[in-house]
Amino acid sequence: MKNGSVRIGRTDMFYVSFGSGPRNMVILPGLSDGLATVKGKAWILSLPYRKYFRDYTIYMFSRKNDMPEGYTIENMADDQILAMKTLGIKQAALLGVSQGGMITQVMVMKYPELVTKLILAVTAPDANDTAKAAVSSWIEMVKQGDHKALMVDTAKKMYSDGYLKKYGWSFPLIAIFTKPKSYDRFLKNAYAILEFDVRDSLSKISCPTLILAGSEDHTVGNEAAYELKNGIPGSELFVYQGLGHGAFEEANDFYERVFEFCSR
Repeated sequence: MKNGSVRIGRTDMFYVSFGSGPRNMVILPGLSDGLATVKGKAWILSLPYRKYFRDYTIYMFSRKNDMPEGYTIENMADDQILAMKTLGIKQAALLGVSQGGMITQVMVMKYPELVTKLILAVTAPDANDTAKAAVSSWIEMVKQGDHKALMVDTAKKMYSDGYLKKYGWSFPLIAIFTKPKSYDRFLKNAYAILEFDVRDSLSKISCPTLILAGSEDHTVGNEAAYELKNGIPGSELFVYQGLGHGAFEEANDFYERVFEFCSR
């Protein structure tokens, strides 16, 4: 396992890696990366992937540390490709979760030769009305410095009713220990989402693509996955009934589906 960083221009980008297999997989997390990076978390982040260590070398990246004003999803995609090339990753399967899925869509469109397969989890091809409402509300909470409200509302928009009944009590407590020193990173990531729209370019994605979604997604909406399916030629779609934006955490077979698709 490795906790590392790679130089991107005048700043750097944290990443973790685990496994030693011949195939590469690159994973990009969602907006939560704006609150806490992957730095130093290789062991805990590796847990869902341990059974695949012999077949894959897996990398999980944060966005770069110093993001300029007006930093876009396309800029993030370009920097991610630069990071991969710097680390000698010539080709990889991409798993993008939420905002990470937005970034990977652009990566495949601009650099198709570097991507073997694409997995888009609980994401969208644009900032639709549901996504704009969710992200805009979080921006306002951040501006007011109400971290507890941000954590509680994020959980409500992410998890199923059953999960919230079981664990909902914990989110106000988690908020006490997770408030960042600055929200600058979160805001730059959030504003980038609000400007995102690649609906007219989805047909450029030609690699095998798997779309994973929840039927009750209150963060990107329930139609986003079908827009991706209809726009990406030959793509596959699986919807977890009763789950929402946190399907990648709640579904017991999420990672099995990812690796079955990648291993075909």
